[in-house]
Amino acid sequence: MFFKNQTKPYAVAKIAGNANYPDVKGNVSFYDVYGGTFVVADIRNLPDSDGFHGFHIHDGNSCMPMQEGGHYNPTNQPHPMHAGDLPSILASGGMVFSAFYTNRFYPEDIVGKVVVIHANPDDFKSQPSGNPGPIVACGEIKGQ
Repeated sequence: MFFKNQTKPYAVAKIAGNANYPDVKGNVSFYDVYGGTFVVADIRNLPDSDGFHGFHIHDGNSCMPMQEGGHYNPTNQPHPMHAGDLPSILASGGMVFSAFYTNRFYPEDIVGKVVVIHANPDDFKSQPSGNPGPIVACGEIKGQ
């Protein structure tokens, strides 16, 4: 079985927009699975109602400005090989539902860190972070 007898996520980040985007809301859930993590993002009211947004886990432990930290990168890899480099999310009508698997971390590795959503897509080549533009929303990852 893919999920480790888990019916609820191991960790969740409650996403909230910053002062410039106060209507952005949602959840990012992290499920413990064999060999990694299953990530489910459900976000509403993103700007650029139809477009890609950079989506990362940052090292910071707070969504307060300037405390988000850089991308989660425990093995000191170049971008886009940071453990916190996630696939850009695609908004349609300002809404996102995305689900994917990653073997770059386990949920217990990221509890206490933050999920960040950017205004633009990650280009997956610019150093050090993919040039995704300003932060639109953030959520602190908390264990359940």
